[in-house]
Amino acid sequence: MKRLFFGAYLSLRKCHIEVSVAFSAFSAFSVFSATQTENRSELPIYIFKLHQTAPTGPEEMGIKDSEMNKTAEVLIEALPYIRRFYDRQIVIKYGGAAMDDDTLIHSVMQDIVLMKYVGIRPIIVHGGGPRITAWMDRIGKVPEFVQGLRVTDAETVEIAEMVLGSINKEIVSRINQHGGKAIGLSGKDANLVLAEQQETQVTDENGQKIDVDLGFVGKVIGVNTESITALDKAGYIPVITPIGVGVDGQTYNINADTMAGEIASAFQAEKLIMLTDTRGILRDLSDEASLMSTIGLREVDEFITEGCIAGGMLPKVEACTTALIGGVYKTHIIDGRIPHSLLLEVFTEGGIGTEIVR
Repeated sequence: MKRLFFGAYLSLRKCHIEVSVAFSAFSAFSVFSATQTENRSELPIYIFKLHQTAPTGPEEMGIKDSEMNKTAEVLIEALPYIRRFYDRQIVIKYGGAAMDDDTLIHSVMQDIVLMKYVGIRPIIVHGGGPRITAWMDRIGKVPEFVQGLRVTDAETVEIAEMVLGSINKEIVSRINQHGGKAIGLSGKDANLVLAEQQETQVTDENGQKIDVDLGFVGKVIGVNTESITALDKAGYIPVITPIGVGVDGQTYNINADTMAGEIASAFQAEKLIMLTDTRGILRDLSDEASLMSTIGLREVDEFITEGCIAGGMLPKVEACTTALIGGVYKTHIIDGRIPHSLLLEVFTEGGIGTEIVR
């Protein structure tokens, strides 16, 4: 186990360098865990054999004393967070560049599996908007968005369900390859996510509120937690597609941020973490140095009015608001372009990105 943490956190300190020997122990441990889950008593023997065949001393691994000290500091910093979040659920909304770049995909999968092995119970909700748009382009459909939500007609909802289902299988496969045990779910499975048509209003040029028909964009009206709970208890990592079902069987495309917030609320999770392509919430949208590290729930409306929270950030912040009101302890919007951003957020004192708190 020590080699697992050593490898993972050494890579965390070198998060802009390709993962190499430092993660070898983690990878080997993951393979063992994936294939030997029914005989955990063999784990000490397996780790001992790994110890015999892998470099162990600082000199052998080419690590300087100063680097060893830094690694020890990281481990010590992580310990209280590992203890605090043990057996707690963390809902992760997986999207953005972290879904498209191979290096980032690799680091996210490692982070998720590592979290599972230290006793955290991750639940993944994924997006897939850019791929849906790409498929629409192929057939000549022009995407339309209102307040960050995709207008979805009958043909578009079919495209969304097909594309998101394919993405779901890819994520499940990747987690399993990294030593985890993932199972994919749609919101339609076992009526996991019940939905109805989303009603939306916009303000016209005269300042009047007008209704906008978004089509088959879903508003979550219920989350049936039984299936996720059963998988969680059995040691699986649930990976959920943002598709919901109406009481009449109608399929609804649900914004992944919105679904993540509703699921986090339903479980009263410890955290909701949103992976994005920005540093977090910026006071000045043109200046990344204006990152706000913490904002309170009461400040959200003010920042929306000022324009700090707009466009695609709106559903993310609304999802965080839903989660906090529903009992989630903290919510985070972080930069998924940073390798191992999940570990940096969960296991370090400073964290990254913007946290929204009650």
